[in-house]
Amino acid sequence: MIELIHLGKKFGDLVAVNDLSLTIPRGEFFAMLGPNAAGKTTTLKILAGLMKPTSGCARVCGFDVQTEPLEARRRLAYVPDFPFLYEKLTPREFFRFIGRLFRMDDAAIESNARELAARFHLDEFADQPIESLSHGTRQRVAIVSALLHDPEVLVIDEPMVGLDPQHARVLKDVFKERSLQGMTVLLSTHELSVAEEMANRIGILNGGKLVAVGTRDELRRQSGTSGPLEDVFLTLTKEPSLDASLPAH
Repeated sequence: MIELIHLGKKFGDLVAVNDLSLTIPRGEFFAMLGPNAAGKTTTLKILAGLMKPTSGCARVCGFDVQTEPLEARRRLAYVPDFPFLYEKLTPREFFRFIGRLFRMDDAAIESNARELAARFHLDEFADQPIESLSHGTRQRVAIVSALLHDPEVLVIDEPMVGLDPQHARVLKDVFKERSLQGMTVLLSTHELSVAEEMANRIGILNGGKLVAVGTRDELRRQSGTSGPLEDVFLTLTKEPSLDASLPAH
């Protein structure tokens, strides 16, 4: 459902994504980890069609996001780390707007919005201007709007930002349910516990390269570490020490 094929992205001399190839099949929950500036967000933006790759290509459900953007976008939902919402609208109006963008009929918009809003405890905020809502509540509005058209692929960057523990639990449950029903989930996060709890497979980016990919046990074998995911992550992303780079005296 998601294919990244020799994907590369440069900003001048900076290589943000370096020859990244990855296939995520239907129904898999895949977590992407990496330190700051590893290339995670750039990769997700290319997949969402918001940024052109310098080389390679990205496909959603077999459709190239650059040459067949509408077909890819119909099947995709993307939630960035700082979602853009039309703040003068209410959540109810925003859901209707998003649903119509995806050519949903009014009955389906109403039904899906009602179910998701109840699940994410948004009913009391449905008719308040989005600009008056807290950051966590806006995050829930963005997630509901992404799930509204029942996407085949969900790409989401740092979904837990601003969510309290109660709504983080709801989010995890909904994502896992959708994944089991066949939705492909690609999640980028700094929260190792989320990846460890939720993901079928985990990919670790460092310096724009996919340095390791696999299940938790496979990553432990690749890193030569038997401890928790934090130890695996630190081992696989460890920078050479200054002392190791100095010539011996």
